[in-house]
This record gives sequence, C-alpha cells and structure tokens, in this order.
Amino acid sequence: MTAAHTAEDIIYDPSDPAVMADPFPVYARLREHDPVHWSPSLKSWIITRYTDVRDLLLSDDLSVKRLTQFYNALPPADAELLKDIIHYLNLWLAFRDPPDHTRVRRIMRHAFTAKAIEDMRPQIIEITDMLLDRLETKGKNDVDLIREYALQLPAFVIMDLLDVPRDMLDDFKEWSDDMAVFIGGARNSGDKYERAARGCQKMSSYFAQLIKERTENPKPGFLMDLINARDEGDKLSEDELIATCILVLFAGHETTTNLIGNATLLLLRHPDQLAKLKADPALIDSTIEEVLRFDGPTNALVRVAAQDHDLHGRQIREGERVFVMVNSANRDPRMFDDADRFDITRQQNRHLTFGQGIHLCLGAKLAREEGRIAVERLFARFPDLALDPSAPPEWLDAMVPRGTRRLPVLLRG
Repeated sequence: MTAAHTAEDIIYDPSDPAVMADPFPVYARLREHDPVHWSPSLKSWIITRYTDVRDLLLSDDLSVKRLTQFYNALPPADAELLKDIIHYLNLWLAFRDPPDHTRVRRIMRHAFTAKAIEDMRPQIIEITDMLLDRLETKGKNDVDLIREYALQLPAFVIMDLLDVPRDMLDDFKEWSDDMAVFIGGARNSGDKYERAARGCQKMSSYFAQLIKERTENPKPGFLMDLINARDEGDKLSEDELIATCILVLFAGHETTTNLIGNATLLLLRHPDQLAKLKADPALIDSTIEEVLRFDGPTNALVRVAAQDHDLHGRQIREGERVFVMVNSANRDPRMFDDADRFDITRQQNRHLTFGQGIHLCLGAKLAREEGRIAVERLFARFPDLALDPSAPPEWLDAMVPRGTRRLPVLLRG
C-alpha cells in the first residue's frame, strides 16, 4: 500500500466522540502517512509533525489575521450579526500580525510583568483553599470537578485581576461560553453566531463601563496598570482596552480550566505517576509541563496562509485555513523519547502548548502557577480522589481548546 493511498484512507473527524475523547491515534497516523493533510469537511489543512508546527508558527508563510477573509465571505445577515465580535476579536493580540501585534504586545508587557504574576500567588492560594473548603463542607462525595473547581478557580483569579465582582461568575461564564462556540471552533452548534454575538455584546458593554469607572476613579491593580500602560508614549485605545479585557478573561480562564481538568484526569489514570508526585511534591513543576505536553489544553492553533508555499510536496494556497495541531506535535516521536508515555519526571520537554515566536502566550506564567497550586492542593486535601466509575468524562466539542466539559470524581474514592 502506498503512502498516498494510506493517506486517502485517513479521515480526521474532530466531531466524532471517539476522536474527541482520544485524538492521538489518528494524529499518529497523520504524522506518519499524511503530515500535511487536507480535510474536506473542515476545508482546511491539518499539520501534525513537531518541526512543521514549530517552523510554521515562526514563519511568515502563515498569518493570524484569518477573520477578515471569513467575515467578508459571510451572507449579509450573518455579517451584520457578527459585526461587533469580529471588530473586537480583530483587536486581540491573537489575531494581529506585525506591526500592529508588535505595538500592542509591547504596551501590554508593562501590565503582564513577572512581579504582577508573583504578587498574585497568595490570592490564587486563597481562592483554591476557599473552593476546596466548599467541596469539603458540601457533604457530597461525587462532584463534577470542572464545574465545582477547575472552572471556578481560574475564573475567580481573572475576575479579581480585572476587578470584576466574584458574584458575577455565572454571567461571565454564560457570556464566555457563548463566545467559545464561535472562537473555539465548536462543530455541532447550529446557533453559534447568535450566541457569539450575544456574549460579545454583553461582555464588551460590561468592560466599557468598568474601564470608564476605573479611569474616572483610579484604583491600584492590573486593570489600572493596563489603562495606564505606555510604551514610548503610546497607549491602548478604548476599544483595544475592551478587547484586551475580553481576551484576558476568555483565554485566561478557559485554558487554565482545561489544564487543571486534564492534569487531574491524567494523574488519576496513571496512578504510578500520581504516587511519584505524592512521594515527591517537588515534581509538581515537571508534572504540569508533562500535562501540557501529553494532553495539553490547546489542541490546535489556527492560521491562514499568507502566501502560496509548498510543504512536503503539498501546495498550500494563499487564503487557505491551516490548523497547526499542537497536541499532535507534542506527541511526535521524532522530538520526544517514548512520546506516548506520560512521565512526570521527563526532563527534555520543549512542548509547543503556549505557541512559539511572537505569539507565545503572554499568560503562560499565570496558567502554570494556577495549575501547580490547583493540582498540588487538590490531591493534598483529597488524597483518595478517584474517577467516578459510573460516569465517564465528557469532552469538549471543539477544535482549538482541549479539555473535559464534565469530569465526575469521587472525593474520597
């Protein structure tokens, strides 16, 4: 059987529940037989090898400015519905190329300092312990760890960061979920445009008012730092500030929720590794890095071809959509020894989960810190934590984020 024939036999269907639960076997086949795979259902290229993913993220062959082309091709009614969300998303760092990206990232760096993240550590611990106390006092043994812990922890951290009252969690969760069906590439949501428009309108209105209030009544904190951030006299416009707040809230809580959930699931499914961590808590840093590699919270990053170029004999045309499959790259045996083994003591771990190059995630340090604290204190508080045998995890239906929508656990085995 020729490689070309083998490639034709590979069907990558991200909406298949079996693929949602475990996409890695199909990634392995694609890496081996069709590393530059054209998906007719997605109308996109699927790139799966580590060096290709890394090099493309560093290359000028791809652009992050994929929304304008998509928007211009919409029917007039859909275009009108999505006008606001496209406006704000186009102001996100994640959707801007240089020189706009360079300018905004330079300004934002003045708020996203290492010291600012370090100063948040006591707050993260306080939130974590509060949520664990709640779990302990509820008297229930079976809980959904995502809803009761992994979702709330990073959401409260980000809400505190942006000076949003914690009692607004349900509102922000609803607005964020509405936007996620559009941004995250949900495959089975028929009303995703209506939901995305509603979520964006609610969130942008809230942050516009909050920024106005904070500007008129200054108060120390991250939001004030963001408002005051300057680089050579340049600052963020009002719309850029609103867009940045939405980005920080949306990306800041979703990625970390999935990191905490995936870490817990992996450790419970690999009791030998959990035993190592309990015996040596200093392994928490390498544990989080291995979770990020082995089954990280970012399944793929989406780009559009900025120009025609050739990759492994396939011609990628300008304007075509490209999914660089980060989670596949992180399991490439060409880069990682014994790549399909979950090993919390792994030393060489140059995963691509937070991206590469100019679009390296600004919030990576915060996500790591939250992940370390959340996992360490969860297993310290509930050492007999176990998966609920009567209820399997439910995975997100999405191309970009990777995580469970529900993770039923027993707090005391």
